[in-house]
Amino acid sequence: MSILDRLRKKFTKPSQLTSTQRIGDAAEERALQFLKTQGLTLLQRNFRCRGGEIDLIMQEQATLVFVEVRQRSSRSHGGALASVTPAKQKRLLIAAQLYLQRYQSVPACRFDVVAYDGLQRQWVKNAIEALA
Repeated sequence: MSILDRLRKKFTKPSQLTSTQRIGDAAEERALQFLKTQGLTLLQRNFRCRGGEIDLIMQEQATLVFVEVRQRSSRSHGGALASVTPAKQKRLLIAAQLYLQRYQSVPACRFDVVAYDGLQRQWVKNAIEALA
């Protein structure tokens, strides 16, 4: 968890979060627990930088997995997966490049999306390639 996240949790009362933030946080937590059951390990949550944000950074064996979590109440406007627009993908790539600067040798990486449409979950591995 980043310093910014720790400060937010320390100084933001749950009652001060908007309903959208609470729904998003709950979806992120559900996605995290699901991915852990699939054998992934959490490295960092809510990595924020000037270029964008990555919801979850996880590791699956020797591969870094950058995870975007999306929540929609229904698919009436294209659904959660469709909300990962080309502009959002670009911001994810920028944030990942900044995160990877901490490594001397860049590890294998992929971008996944865990999308929730109502109660239905969809996990798309290599999502940026799949959505492009």
